[in-house]
Amino acid sequence: MAATTYSLHHIHQDDNFGFDADDYSRFKFGNGTVSKRFGIALANGFINDHLADNPVTNQIVVISSPYSFIPTATFAMKTWFVYRLNNWLAEQGLPVVQETKVHRTITYKEDYGELNAEQRMNLIGNDQFHIDKDFLTGKTLLFLDDIRITGSHERMIMKMVDAYGLDNDIHMLYFAELINKNIHPNIENHLNYHRVKSIFDLDSIIKASDFCINTRIVKYILNYSFDGFSIFIQNQTAHFVELLYNMALGNGYHTIEAYELNLNFIRKQLFEPTALERM
Repeated sequence: MAATTYSLHHIHQDDNFGFDADDYSRFKFGNGTVSKRFGIALANGFINDHLADNPVTNQIVVISSPYSFIPTATFAMKTWFVYRLNNWLAEQGLPVVQETKVHRTITYKEDYGELNAEQRMNLIGNDQFHIDKDFLTGKTLLFLDDIRITGSHERMIMKMVDAYGLDNDIHMLYFAELINKNIHPNIENHLNYHRVKSIFDLDSIIKASDFCINTRIVKYILNYSFDGFSIFIQNQTAHFVELLYNMALGNGYHTIEAYELNLNFIRKQLFEPTALERM
């Protein structure tokens, strides 16, 4: 097994990232336009910096960051990464990409981007990742994630690789990586919330035609103070409210006490008849 890491952007300063911080924030909350741009940029970088001189001739499998029911922001970026990579592979007469999923089992409400390296490992260290080992036999694996801060998720992936006895060639691919370890890991939250300062900043993202729902936006909405949440949610379309509720159930968020008040408000909106309907 050979494992390598590739990152498109290297973060050396806390005020200069090599990409637009507002765009990154929008991406993390489901902006499809930025997801497309990031995915294509990552694919172009990986092609130019690696594949052009070291083409992979066997089957490639692309695997987005682990999730249970609701995809992460990386999933939307992954789609456009695959489209661009497939174009290049087809031009070279090589097999186009296959995809699979890493399943995870634990749901938590903590904001991962706020934590230091030790806290991150304590939070996710008891999680379990699962993958279809037989499907991967003899293939090259590309694990995609949006940003590498402390390497905690990567260590969990490699723990899974060891547990399953995978002997594949593996590439860990990131849109960005924190290189300067003197910068606190909570720089991730600085990026995540660079453009989104309140729940009302989500409105333009959600109402765009290319909105991609993900775990971050669902957790953020459900964990928001009830007064702001109730105003916000009543200004959303019925389609979005139903999507939000079904995604929350799929990830088991109805079992998390911190989300109970906001979820119950949505449930009443969706399923309890109005006074006029009861007459």
